[in-house]
Amino acid sequence: MSGNFVQRGDVAIMNKIDRARLAVKSGADIVIEIPVAYCLAPAETYASGAVYLMNALGVVDEISFGSESGNVTELSNTLHYVEMSLKNNSKDIRELMEKGYTYPKALSSIVTRYDENAGFIMSSPNNILAIEYMKAMSRYSPTTGVFTVKRRSIPHDSRTASDDGFASASYIREQIKTGFHTIGKFTSPLWAGAIKNAHSKGELADISRLERILLYKLRTSSADDFRNIADISAGMENRIYNAKMSGSLDELEFTVKSKNYTLARIRRAMMNILIGITKDDVKILPPYIRILASNERGLDILSEIKKKATLPYHTSMAKLAEISPEAKRFTELEERASDIYGLALAKIQSAQKDYRSKFVIDLD
Repeated sequence: MSGNFVQRGDVAIMNKIDRARLAVKSGADIVIEIPVAYCLAPAETYASGAVYLMNALGVVDEISFGSESGNVTELSNTLHYVEMSLKNNSKDIRELMEKGYTYPKALSSIVTRYDENAGFIMSSPNNILAIEYMKAMSRYSPTTGVFTVKRRSIPHDSRTASDDGFASASYIREQIKTGFHTIGKFTSPLWAGAIKNAHSKGELADISRLERILLYKLRTSSADDFRNIADISAGMENRIYNAKMSGSLDELEFTVKSKNYTLARIRRAMMNILIGITKDDVKILPPYIRILASNERGLDILSEIKKKATLPYHTSMAKLAEISPEAKRFTELEERASDIYGLALAKIQSAQKDYRSKFVIDLD
């Protein structure tokens, strides 16, 4: 599970410990955390970190993920054409990006040359992430089974709900921000109640609350300070620097945005600047497994993980920090991310909560 920041370049609406607890109460046996450096990264890096951790547990037989396609064979065929495009047409992809295409759009255009249906598959965001999972699996866990759940009825980031009761995560987030009027239609009573309870206690996060500290960070930095920040490519640091005098987060995003940079990428870059995640950080594969929550069956799984895991694991951030210099760096980033996340809540949270958070065991 992503921690307090998510791959769309946003804060998670609820903190990771509460979400892990709810995941276990909803049927998950064990929840592990994807490090923040991998959460705030492009789909390829995010998927690599997730799959690498799953494989390192030593107990995973099958990996499941959502996709608009819902068809493993179709996704596998598309992955074949993606790999061909990356191998044979890297120059063409680069030229399209120089013309203003985003990387996903440029890649999709080249894939279409090989197979029109594969190009169509590549036009949907969850298919892209699914293909990245499968690519990472071929590298880190080639013998693991693959299963995809079809995402039904509603487009990614749609601002409306479907007649048959489906809604995008973006729509649900908007409903939460505007008063919960229909939230119960699109999630379980358990989650709807938890979200309303968190709201009543000032524990829901909103990225807009980070606006002032982000603008301060940009206004007191130089373009050189941005060059080694993760997900900032050559030239992007100048666009960010030139936008540093913006008067709001919306104005900042609008000023930086171009045909090459999606809003999600801009937001990831901004959060990486704020947290201090560098290009070197995402060159390191996750150095540990952090376990956030478990039920009784999960404790049995943990006993198997103890025998088979290929990475050190623990529930304690302090213990994980002692493993290696790389692990210490990752725990420092995690602590910093959680401290910043605490400022995005309606009621500001105290610092160093990540080190004080307790492993959740649900025995109900």
